Amino acid sequence: MDSSETEVDVGQLTEDQQSALDQFTAVTAQDFAAAIPLLRKCQWNVQIAIARFFDGEPEPEPEPVAPPPQPSRRQETLAHGFNDVRHRPRPRLEPAPRVVGQPENHMSPRPPLLLSAILTPFNIALGLVSRLFGIFTYFFPPLANVLAQLARRPPSTLHRSTSRRNPLSPYETAVRFQREFTQAYGEHPLPLMECSYARAYDMAKADFKFLLVIPLSPEHADTDGFVRSILLSEATVDFLTNADNNVYLWVGSVADSEPYQVASVLTITEFPSAVLIANTGSSSSPSMSVVARVLRPRTAQELVRTLQAAETQHADTLAQSRASRSEQQATRTLRDEQNSAYERSLAADREKARAKRAAEEEKRQQLQAEQTAKQRAEQHARDFAAWKAWRASVLPLEPPQGTKDSVRTSIRLLDGEKVTRRFGAEASLEDVYAFVECFQEVQQQHDEPSNEKPITKPDGFRHRYGFQLVSPMPREVYDLASGGTAASRLGRSANLIAERIEEED
Repeated sequence: MDSSETEVDVGQLTEDQQSALDQFTAVTAQDFAAAIPLLRKCQWNVQIAIARFFDGEPEPEPEPVAPPPQPSRRQETLAHGFNDVRHRPRPRLEPAPRVVGQPENHMSPRPPLLLSAILTPFNIALGLVSRLFGIFTYFFPPLANVLAQLARRPPSTLHRSTSRRNPLSPYETAVRFQREFTQAYGEHPLPLMECSYARAYDMAKADFKFLLVIPLSPEHADTDGFVRSILLSEATVDFLTNADNNVYLWVGSVADSEPYQVASVLTITEFPSAVLIANTGSSSSPSMSVVARVLRPRTAQELVRTLQAAETQHADTLAQSRASRSEQQATRTLRDEQNSAYERSLAADREKARAKRAAEEEKRQQLQAEQTAKQRAEQHARDFAAWKAWRASVLPLEPPQGTKDSVRTSIRLLDGEKVTRRFGAEASLEDVYAFVECFQEVQQQHDEPSNEKPITKPDGFRHRYGFQLVSPMPREVYDLASGGTAASRLGRSANLIAERIEEED
């Protein structure tokens, strides 16, 4: 290499760095002057550098660390796995990296309107020149190799389409490819996955199935023949549609960003080619690896034979992993059902306990209410007895016989006993009611006079008479609500009957 063409002396790079530089320039078609600074920023990690180059997303710039003179660990690169092949054996299976394309919510930045208007003529002229140059190199293929040698980069058959394609999300890119594929080759029975590569990768990894990746180059001369005679052949279709083979099929065009990155990461430099990926780890430690490569197959039988050989080699491992996963899911389902049954039983026990507590609380409240009512009834009886004793003590005395303006009454009590009583002219009708209510106490105080201190009225007690006095002929009710004295209401004499008042509910 001539160091005069770059700002850095390529001869001063180590063997690993030169290998990484060759891989990066082969995939990105960049010159050494632009490739070396980017690789240095990525610490000569080709995968990170390629991702930054195509995605345009800034990665966190790693801190510069001086490489040790004799690395004790193997360094994994994009194309060759582990570089230190002289001291350590090459792994039996190549790891299959997971490629994440442009996120769906990512929007490509648009230049300002004024700048776009200024650059439009130059873009048109550049596009015309590029198309003319492409046509010229198509008719003169040796010219492309000469230009590649002059640019000091190895020739590669992997080139992106120069046609303008709108950048879409991975899902929309897959939908567009299937639409274009159907338009080009008609309706087909291929089970194409309508999703991004990352989604297909995750499904194959979780389901322990094979993932067949086929990036197509629309500019390659063999692409049309490969699709028509091999991919759409009866043998290939039967193999891919057979559910017992457990194969997912993901196909994309390298003219789009995500399939181009997939082809680059899987080191597909010849077209048409197919890569078979499978989860070669265990259910507890999954690991996706490349289990088969089919480079430019000539016949459908060759493609199917290679895929069947890889399937036969790894089918038992995947079957065991699927069985282990099914067993884990069954165990998890059983545990969930047991937990659910336990929760239902616990809820039923809690409901029974709650109902029992509610019944006990209701019974306690009922007993408390009965006890309170009994206490109130007893207190009312005591207050009523005290009130009758007090009311009998303050009842006006019966005037002597022959007293002027006295009222003579003949009263039949509630128990049927008939008594006669005279009331003074100043006596109220309520005194007549009190005499009937307190007749027993009046008789007791008359028969056994007491010299003790005066009887007091119980505090807070309000008495209501449970009877009414009526005159039988003609019938007339003497209610207390109308008030008045005994003389004004009853006259000089009256025959009265005490009738009990029925309480309304």
